[in-house]
Amino acid sequence: MISVYLVDDHELVRTGIRRLLEDERGIKVVGEAGDGETAVQWSRNNEADVILMDMNMPGIGGLEATRKILRYQSHAKIIVLTIHTEDPFPTKVMQAGASGYLTKGATPPEVLQAIRQVAHGQRYLSPEIAQQMALSQFNQTEDNPFKTLSERELQIMMMITNGEKVNDISEQLNLSPKTVNSYRYRYRLFAKLGISGDVELTRLAIRYKMLDTGQF
Repeated sequence: MISVYLVDDHELVRTGIRRLLEDERGIKVVGEAGDGETAVQWSRNNEADVILMDMNMPGIGGLEATRKILRYQSHAKIIVLTIHTEDPFPTKVMQAGASGYLTKGATPPEVLQAIRQVAHGQRYLSPEIAQQMALSQFNQTEDNPFKTLSERELQIMMMITNGEKVNDISEQLNLSPKTVNSYRYRYRLFAKLGISGDVELTRLAIRYKMLDTGQF
């Protein structure tokens, strides 16, 4: 029996996935969470064969939650399920230690295949993501500037564009406000992207498909 823990801030999404999995022989849903913080807390005292993790959630989000869970359980098998198909998200997620990357356009059979494959110690990438990552190194067109960001910078970028304030970001990531501001303004994020404010950051993120434009 493969045990699965679901993490997504949309209850409707969790309900749909839970029903899919509960109808499948050999797979059992052992719990669920609506945010990354709850998932991290659960993982301190519990284990599942596979954690199915949303990327975009209020608070620390799926990328940071993945990092923290793997800090407590280095052997944890996490599949990120997200709307994001563009690099650098797939690359950053896999570098953070995730075992799989699925888009929310995946079919039910693909979701089940990914869970079984990851549960048995293999990695899984959606075919479209695998092809994109393989071809990106040969693509000579305009490069995505967000690829220059570190994992932490990318996480802070996502939180800023979700409208979170510096003090909230610093508390959730266990960083001082001064450190967040250094990532955000002085030395890192804005300088790397060649921008000077949050509005420019949001526009750039939309241009390179780093955000779900349905939220605007």
